[in-house]
Amino acid sequence: MDVLQPLIDAGTVKVVSGQTAQADIGTLRWDGAVAQARMDALLAANYSSGEQLDGVLSPYDGLSRGIISALTSFGYQPSTDNWPVVTGQDAEAASIKLIIAGQQYSTILKDTRDLAAVAASMVDAVLTGTEPEINDTTTYDNNVKIVPSYLLIPYTVTADNYQELVMDSGYLTADDIK
Repeated sequence: MDVLQPLIDAGTVKVVSGQTAQADIGTLRWDGAVAQARMDALLAANYSSGEQLDGVLSPYDGLSRGIISALTSFGYQPSTDNWPVVTGQDAEAASIKLIIAGQQYSTILKDTRDLAAVAASMVDAVLTGTEPEINDTTTYDNNVKIVPSYLLIPYTVTADNYQELVMDSGYLTADDIK
């Protein structure tokens, strides 16, 4: 909520439920069924009189799919003007299908192939007594020290760029999204 709080305070973003504390907004075990049940309850409590829900920011594709199920059950129709923006993360095949279908707006791709290559390189450096390659010495300050890191670039995947980012790169195949 650190990023959203200034927007909430300015009135740019509205959290109709008023729920912003981690204890309220977290989803146990990142379970899609739990996310769906929570979204069902939020919709019933806050949108039963025809109020428009503009978007749901989800930190994981598995939760996004539960949220989308709740939205359709509540009566929202995909690919219409009143369909809310739903985000996700992890570029899972099932969510790429939903992006193509216009039900999920976006997901975040953190290419695990790149992550594995960097992690293996760092482990090799440590095991051979050399310094691991890092590219960030400012982001992670745990109030004890700055933690040197190697940050990879995350990509926002949408219907406009999924072909290039996910398919053409080989991250997923056509069979994965059938």
